[in-house]
Amino acid sequence: MTDLDIREEAAAPVRDRGFWRRSPRSADDEAVRSAVSWGDRHDPRVRWTLRVVQILVFVGLVVAAVFPMIWLAKASISTTADLIRDPLGWWPSGVDFSNYAVVWNELGIYKYLLNTLWLALGSAAVTLVVCITGAYCLSILRPRWGAVVYWAVLATLFIPGVISLVPLYLTVLDLPGLGISLLNTMWAVWLPAGASAFSLVLAKRFFDSIPRELIEAARIDGAGPVRVLWSIVIPLSRPIISVLALLSCVSAYKEYLWPLLVLPDPEVQPISVALPRVEPSLEYSAMMAALFLSLLVPIVLFLIFQRQFLRSVGMANGIKG
Repeated sequence: MTDLDIREEAAAPVRDRGFWRRSPRSADDEAVRSAVSWGDRHDPRVRWTLRVVQILVFVGLVVAAVFPMIWLAKASISTTADLIRDPLGWWPSGVDFSNYAVVWNELGIYKYLLNTLWLALGSAAVTLVVCITGAYCLSILRPRWGAVVYWAVLATLFIPGVISLVPLYLTVLDLPGLGISLLNTMWAVWLPAGASAFSLVLAKRFFDSIPRELIEAARIDGAGPVRVLWSIVIPLSRPIISVLALLSCVSAYKEYLWPLLVLPDPEVQPISVALPRVEPSLEYSAMMAALFLSLLVPIVLFLIFQRQFLRSVGMANGIKG
């Protein structure tokens, strides 16, 4: 008998005892973890009751989520008189597509949509530059004062945004050291959006999972900090980069108060600020058409990047937990 046969014979009892494979969960364990035990699930009445309840809950969630968008789409091609007289009626006076022509030509909603797109892309770019370089410094370079900076960044997560609103506005109004004002420029929105503590923490947590052996091997080959960042860290961090870009775009798209303060010029305002400003001058039906056009942008983005969006939600819940 060879040494290999002896080792296999000695390891056989260990395999039989279940050390090498995970034993299936017992029915008692599953009963503790669920509201209805597996024994009750075999009862046809209980099984069908659960199915009916699940279908009703699912239908309720779908109606609550989809019905407002369906109604807005219907209202955008209705007349103002129909919306006031019968809001839930299906076009008593017929379909009216002129609302889109009004908001597109007379209101010029395409300008506000372009401003919103430009604002969101710039916010994403600045956020990626600030958070990736900051997380790289704290996670890979690891300076002596890195822990102090990291805990200071974490502390800012507990500060409400309203408290820092006035100091931030005064900073944008008179930029320290340069003496210039950033009002009515996209930089007034891009720079504060880039200083996102949550995005920095998210990027750092991801960089911490990169194997240190890859970093050390690159350094041994003579790669400097910039080369390591560009050739090693960034290619391995494409998932978190897409998540940060998507989160920053969504945040910039739905932001209202800060763009309202720093972008008083109507020519540079995003859609979230422009629509409340022009609402008194629009008919009810035209306003519904403008709201529906503004709603199409996040819907299309979600359909295109739904995998990255769901991944970002999972990562965000993991960090908060």
